[in-house]
Amino acid sequence: MTTHSRWHDIDTEDGKFQAYLALPHTGKGPGIVLIQEIFGVNQHIREVADQYATDGYLVMAPDIFWRSKPHIELGYADADCRRGIALMEQINLNKTLQELSATVRALRSLPEQSGKIAAVGYCFGGMLAYNMASHGLIDAAVAYYGGGIQNQLDHASQIDIPILFHYAEQDTNIPLSAAYQVKEYFKGHNNAQFYLYPNAYHGFNCAHRATYQQRAAALAHGRTLTFLVEHL
Repeated sequence: MTTHSRWHDIDTEDGKFQAYLALPHTGKGPGIVLIQEIFGVNQHIREVADQYATDGYLVMAPDIFWRSKPHIELGYADADCRRGIALMEQINLNKTLQELSATVRALRSLPEQSGKIAAVGYCFGGMLAYNMASHGLIDAAVAYYGGGIQNQLDHASQIDIPILFHYAEQDTNIPLSAAYQVKEYFKGHNNAQFYLYPNAYHGFNCAHRATYQQRAAALAHGRTLTFLVEHL
């Protein structure tokens, strides 16, 4: 199966930004807002969007850094990591959530979109997916190694949609204790699922990084697809 992709304009009160849009060749499907890491909507994020489109979803990956560096694409060397962190620190969370809400509206307006919409985010994007869930902006959320979620558990009581967490056991960016904080908080919540991947490191889903782990990436993708099928 092939996919079609293009950049799609999204209007906000502060101007226009773009999102990478991937559509399945077969036509209609449920929606995914795919949220980048600190490296922009780079080749990896576009590949992930295309992958989910191949799975039958309409996928929008918004350019979160559009205000400061539109369409920036960073790699994974130390200098790029520092630049991505600097861009992340410039983000206004409330403004970004407004833009993510605009992305949801844009996705819903497409004739190819049918059914519900989930957010799937990676690292910085995982934290944003969690915030979208706590603000009721989507129908389901998936957070891959979401940085900082453990510091925002006061928002967790507002989450009444299905949410899935993926964490890496050997993550040097997110302490194992932080992952367990999230797991413990959501223990007993029927709407939450939590997976920890042994011998996996931060960024295990990205084949462009040295920390890529095929087994963990494949397991997490399969579990995410099952989750999305069940809840979208």
